[in-house]
Amino acid sequence: MSGFGNLKPQLRSVMPFEAAPAELRLLRKKTRCTLEHWGALAVADETELAVTELATNVIKHVGEGAAATLVLEPRRDRLRVELHDKSHAVPRPASASCDAECGRGLHLLAAMSLEWGTLVTATGKAVWCEISLQSAQHCVRVQRAAALLDEYRRVTGTSSAIVPTQAVLKDSATDAIADLLHWFAAQGGDPDEALDRAQIRYEAEAGAA
Repeated sequence: MSGFGNLKPQLRSVMPFEAAPAELRLLRKKTRCTLEHWGALAVADETELAVTELATNVIKHVGEGAAATLVLEPRRDRLRVELHDKSHAVPRPASASCDAECGRGLHLLAAMSLEWGTLVTATGKAVWCEISLQSAQHCVRVQRAAALLDEYRRVTGTSSAIVPTQAVLKDSATDAIADLLHWFAAQGGDPDEALDRAQIRYEAEAGAA
């Protein structure tokens, strides 16, 4: 079975932030950069919207400046989006007993996601939703490469809690390819032949996409 669920190590992004209007733009930018790194830009717009609604809900109902954490995690054919805060108050959708702003974001969240809910934690709660990754499933090789690159950066000590820039990722990818060529040579193989075979396979799969 293809998909995010087969990636080893598992992709996961944890982004602590301060729940404030000024932070939302940066949070959306980090979300988009993460999805681009994972090869899942096809769901970036709806994920950014979900992140905005979840973070705005924390600002309104927990308090501006509250400590919060965004977690993104691909799970098979879905992207899990979790917003953690330190309040145990469980949000509820709008009803006849609350004003127009109360829960409106949760209705939008329910309409755009496959599922959503609230998980009470030891330190507060997490409001989560799951977004379909069907539109990004053709990028399985990109997703696998992103997971391997994350692990390579961890092993080489270049990983960071901050979402890396494309320039940093490209440099790391180049280093990883060079290391693989050293491995081929150490095994008695021909690095040029390995590159040629990889190029042929890439062109065949790109042409079939």
